[in-house]
Amino acid sequence: MTGDSLRERSKARRREAILTAAYELFAERGFDATSIADIAEVAEVSPRTVTLYFPSKLELAMAHFTEFVDHLADTLHTRPKGQGIIDTVERWLREQAGTQGKFDELHDRMMQANPQLKGLCGSRLTEVIQDGARLLAEERGWRADDFAPRILAATVASVIGELTHRSEPGDLDTAMTFIRAAAASLPQN
Repeated sequence: MTGDSLRERSKARRREAILTAAYELFAERGFDATSIADIAEVAEVSPRTVTLYFPSKLELAMAHFTEFVDHLADTLHTRPKGQGIIDTVERWLREQAGTQGKFDELHDRMMQANPQLKGLCGSRLTEVIQDGARLLAEERGWRADDFAPRILAATVASVIGELTHRSEPGDLDTAMTFIRAAAASLPQN
C-alpha cells in the first residue's frame, strides 16, 4: 500500500462524508437553511475543509448531479464509431440503473426537498441533451437547429429526468421504446 493511495482513499472518504452530511442536511433543513458550518460539523471536518473540496455551497449541492451529466456528455462524445446516439443513451442509462445506491436515494431526497436545486439540475441536463441533439442531427443529416433533433432531445431529457427520480423495473425498457418510437416518427432527410 503506497502513501499516495492511502492519501487518495482518505480524501475520497472525506469528500463522501462532506457530500453525505450536506445532502442529509439539505433534505432535512433545506438548502437555504443549511450553512457550511453545519455541514462541517456533521461531517466532522472544519468549514475550511468543506470549502477546499467544494468552493461554494451550490457547487457542493450540484456535485453528484454534475458528475452524472458530465459522464453522459463524455459517453456521447466518446461513443464507439458507428454507434448511434440513441443506442449510446440507452447503454448509458442501463449502466446508470445498475449503479444506483443509497447515495442516489439521498440525492433524490435532497432534490425533492429543494425545488430550486431540481430546477438547476434540469437546466444542466438540458445543456448536455442539446449537445446530444447536435450530435444526433449530424448523425441523421438534420441541421442542428431543426425541430426534429430539438424535440427528440427534449423527449430524451424528460425520460432521463423521470428515470433518475424513482423508476421501477421495466421503466427503462418502456422509456427506450418510447424514445425509439418518437425518433422513428420524425421525418428523415
